[in-house]
Amino acid sequence: MWVIFLEAGLALLLLLIIVWATWPRREKAPEADTNPQDEKHD
Repeated sequence: MWVIFLEAGLALLLLLIIVWATWPRREKAPEADTNPQDEKHD
């Protein structure tokens, strides 16, 4: 009986690994450039 639980646990673990590996990554929001020198165009 324990073999069934072991196989079910391994299948669940494999499923979670596949989902985690293929989940789209959240990209960082680009930080605003706050350097006032860049805004000046002489």
